[in-house]
Amino acid sequence: MSILREVSRSVRLLVGQIQASVPVGTTWNLCHKIVRCYSHTAPEPELELNESMSVCKTFVNRNPRNLEQMALAVKDRGWGTVWPTREYYHRLVFRRSQHHVMAEVFSRDSPEPVLTCSTKEWALKRELGSTRSVAACQAVGEVLAQRCQEAGITRIMYREVPWKFRSEAIQAFWKAMKDGGVTLSEPRRKFV
Repeated sequence: MSILREVSRSVRLLVGQIQASVPVGTTWNLCHKIVRCYSHTAPEPELELNESMSVCKTFVNRNPRNLEQMALAVKDRGWGTVWPTREYYHRLVFRRSQHHVMAEVFSRDSPEPVLTCSTKEWALKRELGSTRSVAACQAVGEVLAQRCQEAGITRIMYREVPWKFRSEAIQAFWKAMKDGGVTLSEPRRKFV
């Protein structure tokens, strides 16, 4: 009952405000238009932009690898007869010598490796029985995959000569990299 009283009181106040704002001698149609005006929401005020709030005309990409991750950056093609192909953003090179196993990730921009992992490193060498075994290749793959994830490199081009790729050590390295979350192929470049 008290809710009904409040509603009727609000309606009476609204009608009183309308009657007070309507000039004497107006018709009901004009009064009805005024009532409709009161029932609509107020229009949104227009924002005034000053110089500090204006949008910059030039955009500077602060993430240099953004285009690379979207597969829009330019890939150097090189000659078609060159092997391995030069069409990559990051390339993985895996080497086995007489005494050690090494893996390096190269960027297309520099001849120096971006990331490296080797059984020459003391922390890795200390945990392994042999620095050239299949277990060593797997350990190098696991550590390099973790370093790639920390550096934000999730896709790497890795092409091995087919007769070398069949070896058990390279298969263990490849599986450790895949299990570490690194995709060993890169997307084709998109031409926009």
